[in-house]
Amino acid sequence: MRYFFHIAYKGTHYNGWQRQKTGLSVQEVLETNLQQILKENISCMGCGRTDAGVHASQYFFHSDIDREWEMDLLYVLNKKLPDDIVVYDVLQMDEWPHAQKDALSRTYDYFIHTQATPFLSELSAFYPLKDFYPEKVKAAAQLIPINKDFRAFCKTPDRHHHTECEVQSVRFWMDEKNGRLRFQLTANRFLKGMVRLLVGNLLEIGQGRMSVQEFENHLASGERPEFMNLAHPQGLYLSKVAYSFLTLEPLRTLSFFDTGTTEGH
Repeated sequence: MRYFFHIAYKGTHYNGWQRQKTGLSVQEVLETNLQQILKENISCMGCGRTDAGVHASQYFFHSDIDREWEMDLLYVLNKKLPDDIVVYDVLQMDEWPHAQKDALSRTYDYFIHTQATPFLSELSAFYPLKDFYPEKVKAAAQLIPINKDFRAFCKTPDRHHHTECEVQSVRFWMDEKNGRLRFQLTANRFLKGMVRLLVGNLLEIGQGRMSVQEFENHLASGERPEFMNLAHPQGLYLSKVAYSFLTLEPLRTLSFFDTGTTEGH
């Protein structure tokens, strides 16, 4: 029987979602705990990868589980998991949907604070922006959904079969009074490092170190910028995953960023 697990995690202490030899992953923690509870080999197929230090306020994985259980699995699993991983729902599926391949779109949010504070150091990216031009950022952000090929903003373009993505929306908020920024991107798929590279270069534009025309040229030509300008991982959240057969609202992430802000599309 196939089950979908609806979860969230703080990625600070993990080397990303996917199991790997170089450090502890979210996938490894979940598989280990599920195996201990259900006494069988469990594999967790995630809806996508996240980099080390990146968070997910909504994430799905599926597992095929033969053994029936009488316990409250949701309660027992959350009791065993560390505090930075939470399971919200365990859903038995009628058919065999795939958590990754059947996702229609994914949304990422990126949060920035410009005034140093110890309370956001792991949840938002600190950039001490002094002279910042939001109108330039908005102009550049409007170019992203027009583009189809994001080879210039991929860490490993040659490892992908193709670098085309359908970016459905890009949104930008800035709260000048409280020194906070938020980017939001929704697409059918994302390449490795794509969101952090796009945000990193939008920040360069906002600080006058890259022109909107240069950014547009990189998008059109596929030529990567001279410097990677990869935005810090702790500001990034996978915040929504959409399926045709499943509608669950994501956890509201850093909601205090939504008050008093002005938005640019």
